[in-house]
Order: sequence, then C-alpha cells, then structure tokens
Amino acid sequence: MTEVLSNISPPPGAVASISDASPVHYTVKIELFSLLAKNAVEKYETGVFEAGGYTWKLVLYPSGNKSRNVKDYISLYLAKVDASSLPLGWEVHVIFRLFLLDQNKDSYLVIQGQERRFHGLKLEWGFDQFIQLSTFNDSRYGFLLEDTCVLGAEVFVRRERSRGKGEVLSMIKQPTAAFKHTWKIENFLKLDEKRQESQTFSSASEKWKILLYPKGKDFGMGTHLSLYLAVDLETLPAGCRLCADYTLRIVNQVKDRKLDLSAKAKHWFGASRSESGWTRYVSLDYIYQPNNAYVIKDICIIEAEVNVLGISSPF
Repeated sequence: MTEVLSNISPPPGAVASISDASPVHYTVKIELFSLLAKNAVEKYETGVFEAGGYTWKLVLYPSGNKSRNVKDYISLYLAKVDASSLPLGWEVHVIFRLFLLDQNKDSYLVIQGQERRFHGLKLEWGFDQFIQLSTFNDSRYGFLLEDTCVLGAEVFVRRERSRGKGEVLSMIKQPTAAFKHTWKIENFLKLDEKRQESQTFSSASEKWKILLYPKGKDFGMGTHLSLYLAVDLETLPAGCRLCADYTLRIVNQVKDRKLDLSAKAKHWFGASRSESGWTRYVSLDYIYQPNNAYVIKDICIIEAEVNVLGISSPF
C-alpha cells in the first residue's frame, strides 16, 4: 500500500490514503470506460444519492475538465442536487472522500480535501486533477482492468445553516434584438380619463403591456397624454427584477416616420416598480391637431420596443 501511495501524487490541497473498506454512501461501476472518450462524452453525472440528510451526485470528466483547461487527468467532483428545495440562504459544510478501487489488491485509493462549503452560488467541489490518466490506465495499479473501473464517495456534513436574503444579478452578454409591439387604438378621440391597456406581449420569457392615460395622469392630468411600459407581474418570478431598455413611440401616420413621437429609457422592473414612463409624454393640444397626423380617422398607433439587459433573482 505504501508503494502505491509513493507513486501517486494527490491533487493539490488533498491527501491520499488506502482503505480496505468500501465507500459507505455511493459506488459507481463503469464498464468500457475507454468508450467515454472515444465517443466524445466529456462529462458523466451519476445518479442521485443521499448522505447527511442531503442529496448529491458525482460528476466525472473522463478526459479532464476542459472548462478548467485540465489535460492528462481525470476530473471528479461532488455536486449538490435539488438545491432549489432548500431554505433561503442555505449553506452546508462538508468533508467528503472520493474513492477509486485498486482491483489488483481489492483496496481503495481515497482522496480527501479540506472542509468545503456548499451554498446557492457554489454547488460543486472536487478535484480537477483527481488522478493522472497515465496512472489510471496502467494495469499495474489496478484502477482500470478489462476497461472497467469502480468509483465511490463518502459525504459527512459537519455543520449547516441558513443565512439572510441575497440575490444574483445576471447580465445578458449579447441581448437579443429588441422586441417590437404595435398597438392600434380605435375610437381614440372618444376615450375618457380611464387607463387603457394594450394586449400583453412577450419579449423573450417576459411579458409586457403598454399603459395609456388618454387625459393624463398625476402632473399631466388634463394637459398631457401619459404613457408607460409595464411588466406583467403574474409571469415574473417572485422577487425577480428586470433591467430593460425600452422605447415608446406614437406613430406619425401620414408624414415621415422620423416625426414619430419617441421616448427611450432604461428601468429596473419589479414588484415595487412594475411600470415606467412619462406623465407628460405629449400635450393633448399637440396630439389632437389633425395636421400633425398622430390621430387619423380616430385611430392612434403606439409602438413599444423592449430589450432585456439583465435579471436579478433572489436566493
């Protein structure tokens, strides 16, 4: 056993040992291991197992974790499963041991690192360089015989707790093209001061609507038309906020579209501030003037363009 350990360098920050006992929490046997690489299977995730009152799985990269620029090694990790079912702000401190069977001696190489903290932003810990491929493939070590290997895990929860509230801000690297919605309002001149709403429309996974106050709202009451964009709170997950660029415009129906009445803004939409816009979008005198061509045959056309830039979600 000492000879085996002397020829194996444990991953950085870990210690290696030999055990005659099988892993108590999970074992996985992989047959025809070489076909994983030949068939370009970069990652394999095991079934779910329970340990310490929590659910886990092993994540194996048979040719190394390329996302971490790992070459010439097998990468092996322990991952938390079903984290969404845990209390808000959860965290679990764990010591875990990963096993590899030496089939020649019927004993296990055990790799153990330091105590690790799993939480909503870190669901996976393990070893980029679990074992060197040249060692793993060498039959003298017994790790891969007849193209078969056996891996395992033990997970011991040391402490756990729930923290206060938090959030994750995810900006969109390459936002999709702005989504455009057109709202044709008939009998426009007959509208009173009641709020008017467009049909709900979608931009990616979010839903929106245009809000119109024909006779104005707040400081615009009686003198201006008020216009807003609102997110549909029924489709927005609880606690989430959206950062969006948006444009609202009243279309010039006769003259050059360059004469459209346009306004652009950026806003964080959420439960506390679900709408954004202008109380004094345009004066009623100006929009009602027939020569200005914004109301033709008692029809007004309003457009909205929405481009979501990021989303903030609680955890």
